[in-house]
Amino acid sequence: MRQIVIISGKGGTGKTSLSAALATMGEQLTVADCDVDAANLHLLLEPTDHSAHPFSTGAKAVIDQQLCTQCGACMDACRFDAIRYQEDRYTISETSCDGCRLCMRICPADAISMIESNGSYWTTGTFRNGWMIHARLEPGEENSGKLVNVVREQSRQLSEQMGVETILIDGPPGTGCPTISAMSGADLALLVTEPSRSGFHDLKRVKQLTDGFGIPSVVVINKYDLNEQVTAEIESWCGSEKIPLIGRIPFEPAVVEAMLQCRTVVEWAPSSVAAGEIAAIHRQIFQTK
Repeated sequence: MRQIVIISGKGGTGKTSLSAALATMGEQLTVADCDVDAANLHLLLEPTDHSAHPFSTGAKAVIDQQLCTQCGACMDACRFDAIRYQEDRYTISETSCDGCRLCMRICPADAISMIESNGSYWTTGTFRNGWMIHARLEPGEENSGKLVNVVREQSRQLSEQMGVETILIDGPPGTGCPTISAMSGADLALLVTEPSRSGFHDLKRVKQLTDGFGIPSVVVINKYDLNEQVTAEIESWCGSEKIPLIGRIPFEPAVVEAMLQCRTVVEWAPSSVAAGEIAAIHRQIFQTK
């Protein structure tokens, strides 16, 4: 089984648009949307036959007002300032509570308990060229790296069950814990960048990450014609670092039009220059193993 992860050092490079386009070409595969903090690949792939599963990100403290004696010990002890006294009662902010359980331990009236946070979930489904697993992390919740691990593991199990040979992973932007979870164990990392100073800077950072994990990398420059000077600098850097530059996708209105129709550019405008370049990228990635 081959796992290909598509990542970028920053958001807005077109990583997910490219992931969706590659997913709809060639043989059937499994797609894992590991950008759980802001998953939107499903908007383009439109998976059906959903099967949702809850994911617990931890527990939050709640106060039983019937048992609370209003001694204030919990508020004095809370280092996260999650407990407030207002309207003649103590309350705990869900977004500020860290789930450390200290308030529950010290409450003399046993008025505080922990409630599991289960607003997050992961979902399996089918799309027009295979299977898809994606997830949604409840706003304000933590443990996105753990949820990414769940998506990765479920995509592997589903692929084995369905006899699928390739998993395409749409990773989160950046170089933090969720990105590391998404790329760990991948066979190839496709690094998507754009011709901007921040894009070039963050490309170097994410390349350091893939090097640290010993994952072979290739680069695609999206919207390369918006700043050909920076594009030339990226090309020169790829040459000096011996990183294969496998594609330069132009900025093209057809890509935007395809997004508005919830389609990929290779489906909506297959004769466009961008679609042709993506097809060439697909051949280099999927037909060379």
